[in-house]
Amino acid sequence: MMYSKLIFLLLIFGTSCSENDFTNSLPTPNVSLGLVGDSTDVITSSSAGTVIMGGSRDVDEAILWMINRSGGGDFIVIRAKGTNAYNDYIFGLGDVNSVETLLIDSREDASAPDVIQKIQNAEALFIAGGNQFDYVSFWKDTPLEDAINYLKNDKKVPVGGTSAGAAIMGDFYFDAANGTIYSEEALQNPFDSLISIQGGNFIENKYLINTITDTHYSQRDRQGRHITFIARIIHDLGRPAKGIGVDERTAVCIDENGIATVFGTNMAYFIDGSTSNPEIIIEDQPLHWYNQMKALKVFEIQGSENGQESFDLKSWESENSNITGYWYVENGDFKGF
Repeated sequence: MMYSKLIFLLLIFGTSCSENDFTNSLPTPNVSLGLVGDSTDVITSSSAGTVIMGGSRDVDEAILWMINRSGGGDFIVIRAKGTNAYNDYIFGLGDVNSVETLLIDSREDASAPDVIQKIQNAEALFIAGGNQFDYVSFWKDTPLEDAINYLKNDKKVPVGGTSAGAAIMGDFYFDAANGTIYSEEALQNPFDSLISIQGGNFIENKYLINTITDTHYSQRDRQGRHITFIARIIHDLGRPAKGIGVDERTAVCIDENGIATVFGTNMAYFIDGSTSNPEIIIEDQPLHWYNQMKALKVFEIQGSENGQESFDLKSWESENSNITGYWYVENGDFKGF
């Protein structure tokens, strides 16, 4: 069934990420785009968490959420392109020891011991927007990947991202290896060559197992392509796939107990595709996922300044069940109510 168009790689243990002889031979790169605050490393008491931000203007409350969970420690921003604009912005929002931006645009830089040590010393890590294929190409299966997962799961500090940085937060992720794809294209041919998805092999998020994220959601009409991604995961792997879609100027902040609080001005969408299977998913034919107009169960959560609405990722239930709806696809046409 054209499995070559959908790339799924299993997490490989004992890869070159742990080959100290290789990493220790690398020169120290100059990846820093600047630091504000105190350059002396501090150790604080931190709390784990994940931020999935939808892009466009950053959500102050979500960054503050990370700052508070960092215990006022050192805040690192990583990216593959761009500037150090986050430094002053984050430093001005709350009480942190320092903010530093690192531009890591090669696998060599992502393997340099000094870079890895700097990241491991962080009490908060944020992945800027850009192109997620850069992050996959430069960072996956390197010591940097190990360092990110160390922060999340061992050191237990907040790790987040916006736009492309949020797109790689899920267990599954659209890697954009062949470029982007629009909803109409995906719905009309769920095996379009532009659809390239990986899973189980990058950032480890225990509350996002079998979940794929998408951002710039309503603003770029991404519901259709997101449903197609979910359909492909179910069809190709038989996994009970789910999705989290986040609008611009909106952020989902997931705490150590799996409670997702939504901050910002727009919506977050928690999409459960595990209750039915697509009826028609064939190459060069429109996707049809109907199930009596209840193909996917959807919780729409309104963002707010104070994070008044939340969602439990352990049970996949909202505190307010009255906001539950359903989405479906009828011969390539996305419909929701």
